[in-house]
Amino acid sequence: MRHPPRSVLLAVAGTVALVAGALLPVVTAQGAVPACTVEYSVTGQWDAGFQGAVKITNNAAALSSWNLTFDFADGQKVTQGWSAKWSQSGTTVTAANESWNGSLGTGASLSAGFIASTSKSNAAPTTFKLNGTTCNADSDPTPTPTPTPTTPPTTPPTTDPPDTGDEPPALHVSGNKLVDAGGNTRRLLGVNRSGGEFMCVQGRGIWDGPVDDASVKAIADWNVDTVRIPLNEECWLGLSNIGSAYGGTNYVNAVKELVTRVEAHGMTPIVELHWNYGQYTGNSAGCSDVHASCQKPMPDMQYTPSFWTSVANTFKNDQAVVFDLFNEPYPDRATSTTTQAWQCWRDGGTCPGIGYEVAGMQDLVDSVRATGARNVILAGGLAYSNDLSQWLTYKPTDPTGNLAAAYHVYNFNTCANESCWNSTLAPVAAQVPLVAGEIGENTCSHGFVDQVMKWFDDRGLSYLGWTWNTWDCSTGPSLISGYDGTPTAYGAGLRDHLRALDG
Repeated sequence: MRHPPRSVLLAVAGTVALVAGALLPVVTAQGAVPACTVEYSVTGQWDAGFQGAVKITNNAAALSSWNLTFDFADGQKVTQGWSAKWSQSGTTVTAANESWNGSLGTGASLSAGFIASTSKSNAAPTTFKLNGTTCNADSDPTPTPTPTPTTPPTTPPTTDPPDTGDEPPALHVSGNKLVDAGGNTRRLLGVNRSGGEFMCVQGRGIWDGPVDDASVKAIADWNVDTVRIPLNEECWLGLSNIGSAYGGTNYVNAVKELVTRVEAHGMTPIVELHWNYGQYTGNSAGCSDVHASCQKPMPDMQYTPSFWTSVANTFKNDQAVVFDLFNEPYPDRATSTTTQAWQCWRDGGTCPGIGYEVAGMQDLVDSVRATGARNVILAGGLAYSNDLSQWLTYKPTDPTGNLAAAYHVYNFNTCANESCWNSTLAPVAAQVPLVAGEIGENTCSHGFVDQVMKWFDDRGLSYLGWTWNTWDCSTGPSLISGYDGTPTAYGAGLRDHLRALDG
C-alpha cells in the first residue's frame, strides 16, 4: 500500500507502505501566470520523517526534459522517492525527470513524491526553480494552508446497516480453489479500503473518509464482491502510544462495524495486518520509528501473534471473513541470501538484518488456528508480496488446509509481466488458491491492470485494486475521486471490467 500514494523506492523495484498525514501549506503563486508553478505538500508525517509531494506546472514553452530544485531549511534529508530521480546535496534537493516523463508541454502538469527524514519543525521550501527558472515568481509566494482532511467521528455510528438480502459466502479451500459451503468456486474480486492502518497511529481518526452505508454501497455498485481492510496492530491492541479514542475497544468496534457493513452488501471482508511494531532502519526502511507507523519487513514476535489471536477470536465464528497475515513482507531487503529471506519468512526468530524478533508465517498460522478459527488465511511472499518463486517450498503448515497464497503487483514491480507470471505464479496457482490482494499502476490509466486482470481471469483467479481512497492518482493508484464511487481514469478500468464480468 501506499498512503497516499503507493510509492516506488529509488533503488529497488519494490513497494513500501507509507503514512498519509495532514497536509502542510502548499506554496502557490498569486497574480499573473508565472513561467512555472510548484505546489508543495506534506502528505504524511511521523516522529522522524515525512512524505512529501510536488506538483509542477509548466506555463512556458514545452520542455523535453526538466529539473526541479529547492532548498530545505530544517535539515530535512530526502531518502527515497518516485516519479523523478531524486538527489540532495547539502540543503539543495533536485528532482530530475525519469526517462518516461521528461516531456512537459505548455500548460501541462505532473506530480512526484518523496520520503525524507527530519528532526526539526519541517518548514516548507519557499523557492523552486524549474530548469533554472524561478517558479511562483509573479509575487512573493505566500504559503496558503490547504484544508485539513475531515477527521471522521471517534466511533462510527452504531446503527445497524440495512440488510440487502445478500450474504457473503462462508469460504474454505478445496484443492486450488476457494469454495463456498455448497462447493461452488468463488473468486475474490474487489478493492482495498485503506485508512485503518494509518489514521489511528497519527491520532487523526480511525478511517480515512466515510465508511457509512452509502459509501460501502458505492463500493458494491462496482460489482465488487470483496473488500480488503488494512489494519494496525498497535491500534487494535490499544497500546499506550495510541490515543484511547482511536485504539483498543473503539478501534476494534469500528473494524467490526465496517466488516458488518461490507457483509451486509454481500461482500467478503479481508482483514489484513498492514503496519506493526518493531524498529527497522536497514535497506528500504519506511521509517525509523519502533511503533507501527510504517511498513516493516516482517511481523514482530512481541505483538503480532497477540494481534492475530485477538482478531481470530473476534471473527472465528464468521467464516466469510478472510485473514491476510501480513501486507508486504520484505526480509529479502535485509538478509544477504534468498534462502535466509525465505527461512525468515516462514520460521521467524532472529533474522539477519532485522533488529527485532520476527514472527514468521508459521507462527501466525499457529496463532490463528490455536483459537479454533478455520477462516481462510492468505500469506504473501517476498519482495513486498511480489515474489512467490519459493512460496510452495516454504509453505507454512495449516492443519485445516485453508491456506492460500497472496500476491501484489504494480507496473513498477520486478515480476510484472506474463513471462514471470507463467513461471512463478502458475505453479503456485496449480496447487493452492492465489489471490492478488493488490493490483495497480502509477500512470493514472489502466493499461497495465487490464493485462493483470486478463491473466487472472483466464485462470479463474482473484484480484483486488488498490485503493478505494480519494488520493491523487498522479502520485499513486487511487481508484476514486469521490466516495460516491466516481472513478479516476485508472479506477474506471477496474470498475468497467468488474461490471462486465456480470454480462
